[in-house]
Amino acid sequence: MKAQTGTSTTKNPAEAGREAAGKAKVGLSKIKLAFVYSGVQYDQKALLAAVAAEMPGVPLIGNTSFTGIITSEGYVTGDDGFVGILALADDGLTVGRAAAERGGDPRETGRKVARAALTAAGRRADGKIEAPAYFYMVASPGEEEYYLKGIADIIGRVPCFGGSAADNAIAGEWSLFTDELITANGVAVAFFYTDAAFANVFTGAYEESENVGVITKIKGDRTLVEIDGVPAVKKYAEWTKQNPDDLLGMKLLIATITAPLGIKDRLGDLTAIRHPMNGNDDYSMNIGANLAVNTAVIQMRGDANQLIASVGENIRAVKSKIGARPAALHLVHCGGRRAGIGERIEEVARAAKEAAGDSPFMVEFTFGEYGYEDDGNNTTGGLMLSFTALA
Repeated sequence: MKAQTGTSTTKNPAEAGREAAGKAKVGLSKIKLAFVYSGVQYDQKALLAAVAAEMPGVPLIGNTSFTGIITSEGYVTGDDGFVGILALADDGLTVGRAAAERGGDPRETGRKVARAALTAAGRRADGKIEAPAYFYMVASPGEEEYYLKGIADIIGRVPCFGGSAADNAIAGEWSLFTDELITANGVAVAFFYTDAAFANVFTGAYEESENVGVITKIKGDRTLVEIDGVPAVKKYAEWTKQNPDDLLGMKLLIATITAPLGIKDRLGDLTAIRHPMNGNDDYSMNIGANLAVNTAVIQMRGDANQLIASVGENIRAVKSKIGARPAALHLVHCGGRRAGIGERIEEVARAAKEAAGDSPFMVEFTFGEYGYEDDGNNTTGGLMLSFTALA
């Protein structure tokens, strides 16, 4: 596999698309897929049409990214918009890409896109399918777990990486897209068929505190009502020695970037981070991923220094997993972490460039991250890193 990145901050979306795609295709032939990440400022239809014209016949997939992206050029952002492209070329690679609007049932939509991706890759015929080696998913925030379940219904347990579309203000202005569909509410996938190695590191890179409780009441999938029978915001305030009234509304989101909640998987290999998003008037809290009653929840802790250091550390970790120089690094970084890092984002860019070495890489900033550890199922989290190396 060979890979190349290209970026642009040109105000005109068509010109930006042509410029970024022109850079990303240099030195590549037989491009099999291009990841595209852009700012919400752009007309995505005009942007993608220009990328497609510059890369005729190449499947595109991606989403809007929170505030910017990072490549070897550094942190790329702009008041008028930005775009970054990671192009992959490999004679031995086949990619099946598909996308769909949410529809009435997100799990069934997951099944739908899985079937369509299999067909696109030529791996579905006569009632038989060939599962991919691994797959990428992007979805709108809110129902990612159901899309993953639907996909697994069709192809079984296959490693996944990716993240949820984001905007700059948690205002629902995000979009995910291919060259055939642009939507604010749906899912897109790319199935990879290859013998080349793949590795993923999925982590929050936080430390556990001594504060642990049991989820005793939830509402729906993502509202945490009680921990140990106590209203969730009040229990969290007790743990962190704060006034619960100071954690209502969006104040909770900011306060929990360096002290989120975590839930361990059944073997303890992965602690999936649960980011409290909003403190409600009844002292319940909205969470950015699904919950279950009678599950232990841990108050995690970290600081901006740890958030920054974790980027280089985990790029090196995923490189060591793959055992060879990666042809490309696809790096999903939570937008909430990026907000907590603030003006120190250039330190992240330098750390990423140093750790990546001469491997092309792309960092996008998401509102939900997907991955797995060891033999665990694919899962989702918030405030996490999903770092992927492709050989």
